[in-house]
Amino acid sequence: MKYVSRLAIMLIVTAPLLAIAGPGNAEEWTRSTARGGQITRTVSGEDGRYSGTTTRTGANGATYTSSGQCASGIVDRCARSYSATGPKGTTVTGKRATAVGPWRVRTASSITGPEGSRLLTLRRIVR
Repeated sequence: MKYVSRLAIMLIVTAPLLAIAGPGNAEEWTRSTARGGQITRTVSGEDGRYSGTTTRTGANGATYTSSGQCASGIVDRCARSYSATGPKGTTVTGKRATAVGPWRVRTASSITGPEGSRLLTLRRIVR
């Protein structure tokens, strides 16, 4: 049961990276979105380490960029950073890190708002 919940959490965190990249693969694609924007995604991985970037541009000029890295081992780790800029130039940035081990899951996140205010979140789940 422990390993089933561990796998479920890691799939939620790393699904975009693992769905596309296999060992030694690198892939990039671009497509249009339903409302006239565009999304580009690049993923690469090898030997239990995966990384990827996503850039999304809206029809109104808003942009979202994110990049992430994951490494598997006794403790699986993932880190992601992102930035979003609205059509009027308002920017929000953030970072999130997750570590999934045999006995606990730890996450830390930081979000910085448009006026420089920051929200920090630390979470530990013991199994």
